[in-house]
Amino acid sequence: MKLGITMFATDRSMDVLELARAAEARGFHSLYVPEHTHIPTSRATPPPTGDEVLAEEYHRTLDPFVALAGCAAVTSRLVIGTGICLVAQRDAVVTAKAVATLDYMSGGRFVFGIGFGWNREEMATHGVEFKLRRAVVREKVLAMERLWEDERAAFDGRIVQLEESWAWPKPIQQPRPPVLIGGVAGPTLFAHVAEYADGWIPIGGAGIGKALPELRRVMEEAGRDPRTLRVVPFGTVPDRGKLDYYASLGLEEVVVRIPSAPAAEVLPVLDRYATLL
Repeated sequence: MKLGITMFATDRSMDVLELARAAEARGFHSLYVPEHTHIPTSRATPPPTGDEVLAEEYHRTLDPFVALAGCAAVTSRLVIGTGICLVAQRDAVVTAKAVATLDYMSGGRFVFGIGFGWNREEMATHGVEFKLRRAVVREKVLAMERLWEDERAAFDGRIVQLEESWAWPKPIQQPRPPVLIGGVAGPTLFAHVAEYADGWIPIGGAGIGKALPELRRVMEEAGRDPRTLRVVPFGTVPDRGKLDYYASLGLEEVVVRIPSAPAAEVLPVLDRYATLL
């Protein structure tokens, strides 16, 4: 079982480059960071955690691509990923370039974790209608895939129109870096995974055993080999029994959450989790 970590990298947390070095030195497989461009102070959307007040770390996050580029530069083996990137709020062509460049510069160590988003006000700033966010993400990823894979890329959609174009560098991982979608199990999410992604990021990891057979069935019906499916429980609190259970399901990686805090608080947690490797 490979063990990865995720942390809200902010201007008040442990320096993310030091975190990357520390994670690699302890044998962790991966490091994922989330994305929020901003959090409108109106706070009309309730926190996704169920808390009354949204944690400060949500409105202090670093840009994930800039942060991960630094992490790639100071490590040699650590897999780096977005967990998750808010694709609906991004320009598809610019994001495709960022993903390809980061995969190229890291030597093929990038994982593109994506999500549909939950903050209505944040999306509205970017011109995204909340009820259309899944359709927006789908089309943008499909357009990005053409830019990553094709020598002459073109896309004609409702949201993205791309005339035939050249775009380099191409990602080292072909046909693309792994695309993993975060979200709650269900027919809509599984249809997205089967159509244009490589796996699922179940937040917290609850209910995976019940959901996996259905996801594999949907993959097979879409003409995809379910054996290639990557499922990565994300943000879980680990223990040996839980990791053994995930391994029994055929899963190969679990990502555990590290507190968004200074190094003095983070490093003991890393040391404790490293004993599970």
